[in-house]
Amino acid sequence: MTVHSTYIIKRPLVTEKGTWEATHERKKGKNAGQPLNRYSFKVALRARKDEIRAAIEDLYKVRVAKVRTQVRKGKYTRTRFGVGKTATWKRATVELHPEDRIELF
Repeated sequence: MTVHSTYIIKRPLVTEKGTWEATHERKKGKNAGQPLNRYSFKVALRARKDEIRAAIEDLYKVRVAKVRTQVRKGKYTRTRFGVGKTATWKRATVELHPEDRIELF
């Protein structure tokens, strides 16, 4: 059973660091001068890298070169009503083929 791409990709993360990674170029190495071409997304907590790759390629019609994921643990917060906890969520940083772009902003 396949899951629709919008169930895997929750939303793009438009942050200062994400905008920098999407627009700047590599400084060193054999690929110096190539764009970083990385975009960050909030994804389903149980999504695997191959599912994330397929969902990005389906939604944005681009070629994905690499997928990196990290689980962001929820933080405990204290309020006047007691202790609460923010939700745990998963972030995926997707690196695209050098010729492809995603227009988020």
